[in-house]
Amino acid sequence: MPVGTLYGISVGPGDPELLTLKGLRLLKQSPVVAFPAGVRGQPGIAQQIITKWLRQEQVLLPLTFPYIQDDHLLMQAWKAAAGQVWHYLSQGADVAFACEGDVGFYSTFTYLAQTLQHLYPPAEIQIVPGVSSPLAAAAVLGLPLTLRHQRLVILPALYTATDLKNVLRWAEVVVLLKVSSVYRQVWDVLHELELLEHSYVVERATQPGQVIHHDLVNKPNLALPYFSLLVVQAESPDR
Repeated sequence: MPVGTLYGISVGPGDPELLTLKGLRLLKQSPVVAFPAGVRGQPGIAQQIITKWLRQEQVLLPLTFPYIQDDHLLMQAWKAAAGQVWHYLSQGADVAFACEGDVGFYSTFTYLAQTLQHLYPPAEIQIVPGVSSPLAAAAVLGLPLTLRHQRLVILPALYTATDLKNVLRWAEVVVLLKVSSVYRQVWDVLHELELLEHSYVVERATQPGQVIHHDLVNKPNLALPYFSLLVVQAESPDR
């Protein structure tokens, strides 16, 4: 029996209409649709994005990827998820894995795909790119992310003020992902470097609860949700 294909489908940051035509076609035609399970019984963001496109006869496969730092427990979760996916692939059924943002950009799908290939070498995997959160944030801000010679740095998380200062010595545009836990120390650095007027925070880009914060000079203590990012234009387009 031919083995099914696992499709890693990028579903974008929140707006269901940012799903690509290819992603939508594969999502609709796959008999099994997988996605990261939500927390406390609530649907996760990827599931919320794709719900309107799903057919009643499709099998829904929520996969658990815990938000922890323990490598051993994470590996066990990845192995369990790969086994659940392989159950369907080995029977010839295609599985569409819906992933928030882009599957190649700090994505849970990468760990699932790598584990699946390691444990089940016959598995076929295809990737469908999509809209990542920095590009979505730039769009809702109405700004180009980069222009001409500008160098772009994207940091998945910031742990020290020194990291940001070092990057701002040579990059003209910096995007800080999931900035909520370090926002105050980032604010202090931007204040020191006089960049607050050229920095922007976007909460939940393109989602119904989207919030945009312009000109951060008087906003040192923002209480931000987990899915927030900050864009710094160390050299803005009009300068």
